[in-house]
Formats: sequence, structure tokens, C-alpha cells
Amino acid sequence: MSTLLLIHGPNLNLQGKRDSAHYGTKTLADIEKLVASGAKSAGFEVKSFQSNHEGALIDWMQKEAPGSAGIIVNPGALTHYSYALHDALLDTGLPAVEVHLSDTNSREEWRRRSVTAPACIGVISGKKEMGYLEALKLLISKLEARS
Repeated sequence: MSTLLLIHGPNLNLQGKRDSAHYGTKTLADIEKLVASGAKSAGFEVKSFQSNHEGALIDWMQKEAPGSAGIIVNPGALTHYSYALHDALLDTGLPAVEVHLSDTNSREEWRRRSVTAPACIGVISGKKEMGYLEALKLLISKLEARS
């Protein structure tokens, strides 16, 4: 069974306690179960990781990427300034999809710019937890097209 990496950046550990209008009511564990279930039905397993620290995210991705098939990443606020995360995503050589719970285009100006998106095959924004399933479908379709 191929492995997909599910990476969550800063503050996503508080999912379910944050502003529900922007982020929904599901916890991070709920989202991980949702993605794992969808991935399993398509023949994939999911390894998940969350950290509030940029370096920890990069270290984990570098460790887990070999032998994995693709990445779903919600960089959180790192989206807007982490060129290190951008480079790490590219360095994996894996297709990645960026996902955001809130609609970043309808929020503050600074949230509209993603420096990590150019390292990804797509960006899903504003669909709360359902955006993760859309990201999963996009990633799997890309992997199947490669086969």
C-alpha cells in the first residue's frame, strides 16, 4: 500500500477550538480520520504530522518522503513566508497539494499570498474539512495519471 503524507502547520493542533466561521468545527483528529478513510478506499495509507515549528515539519517531511507517494499540506501561517518549506516540498520530488480550511482569498491581504503554492500541483481553500478530501482526490488523480 502506498503512503501519503498529511502535514499540518502551526496552530492546527487547536482545530475545533479556533474560529469556527473560518476553520470549521472538526478537530485535527477528525480531519485525519476523514483523510485516512478516503485514502484507504483508494488503496493508500496516510501518515500524519503536526507541528508549530517549521524545522520539525521539514525534518519529518525529509525523513518520511522517501518511499511515500505524495503530500497533502496545510502550512498554516507558514504559507505566507516559509521559503524553507517551499524548498523542502520541492526537494521531496513528490506531488503535493496545499489545503486551507478558510478562504484565504477573502481574508486579510497578507493571507492571500502563498509562497508554498508554487511547490504544489494545486491549492484548495475555503472548504473547511471537505477541502482535504478534494486535495486527496486531486493528489490521487495525479498519481494515477503517472502510472
